[in-house]
Amino acid sequence: MGKIIALANQKGGVGKTTTTINLAASLATFEKKVLVVDADPQANASSGLGIDIKSLECTVYECLVNGRDPREAIRESCIEGLCIMPSHIDLVGAELELMNMEGRETVMKKMLSAIRDDYDFILIDCSPSLGLITVNALTAADSIIIPVQCEYFALEGISKLLNTIKIIKTKLNPSLDIEGFLLTMYDSRLRLSNQIIEEVRKHFQELVFETVISRNVKLSEAPSYGLPAVMYDAESRGAKNYLALAQEILKKNGNK
Repeated sequence: MGKIIALANQKGGVGKTTTTINLAASLATFEKKVLVVDADPQANASSGLGIDIKSLECTVYECLVNGRDPREAIRESCIEGLCIMPSHIDLVGAELELMNMEGRETVMKKMLSAIRDDYDFILIDCSPSLGLITVNALTAADSIIIPVQCEYFALEGISKLLNTIKIIKTKLNPSLDIEGFLLTMYDSRLRLSNQIIEEVRKHFQELVFETVISRNVKLSEAPSYGLPAVMYDAESRGAKNYLALAQEILKKNGNK
């Protein structure tokens, strides 16, 4: 049975989508079957994996709101073993449409239960909010990765997210774990970056991944070519960081 991991932080610009794309590609490089579920209406994970969003007839929106078979929405990426369930701007309206549904918080869980055995890992890229779609993602997930950027205000809003996780564990998904806090956008030249790392490690201790994602031009450039960094420039620091993160996650989950 595949492990479902949500990538969430209601603070924007912390590296959620970059992490989703590159971690998924790195896991696929280690011969794991991976599905990315793009649960962000901006659909950046979809375009970052080379999907032409305008040409899609079935997306995560149709699966959540209209009950379409998730297999109809899944597309293959340029990496063997890596598939994506793309998003669409229509997903903005899904929050309102789900609001009156019975069991509205568990719609995504039901949708993914039909396909989770087809994959080793399912990564859900959440939008930068704590709305109903993100609640659905956290209810469906086995664990959560929380990207935290090595910048001022890094810990701002994390207490709110942790509070949401606590509520979801109590009421909707008692088995939800924190997979780890991932430090992103690290710049070794800045004293502030090193201070943030120290502070986050002191706060969350063994919950913080050993791997730290450095600021890297190739990570920023790759999505505009519809490629993850490992395909765009496998020798770049960003690609190596995400391969190390994938290894750390595989080790943590009992895979050698």
